[in-house]
Amino acid sequence: MLCDLEFSPVQDIPRITAVTAMGSSRLRIRFDNGVEKIYECGPLLARPEFRLLNEPAFFRAVRVDAGGYGVSWNDAMDLSEHELWTNGKLVDHESAAQRAPRRPATPTAPPSRPRPPRPGTSTRGRQRPRRS
Repeated sequence: MLCDLEFSPVQDIPRITAVTAMGSSRLRIRFDNGVEKIYECGPLLARPEFRLLNEPAFFRAVRVDAGGYGVSWNDAMDLSEHELWTNGKLVDHESAAQRAPRRPATPTAPPSRPRPPRPGTSTRGRQRPRRS
């Protein structure tokens, strides 16, 4: 007799293509489907196994694992793509563009033209002998 269990389909989690450390406790993750999310690492920093992430230089050394299956800082400290996809907050590109400071347009100077040589000098800067 067969069991009548209902199996939920496996969620197709996209792979990670890029990760950037933001500040001292956030990661910006880009997935292969074009979605970008922000993952807050603050709760992890209190856990003993992740305390090394409190060092800013170490936190910034995050990298994408081979195949995009997660991110890691070293062989013992990593986060899976499932964790980052499920608990990351979707980046709202429109509001991020509105919050970004805009630089005022600065006029560019026209390209300068070389000056013609002064009369009596060669193009190499040496004086020409005067004719009498």
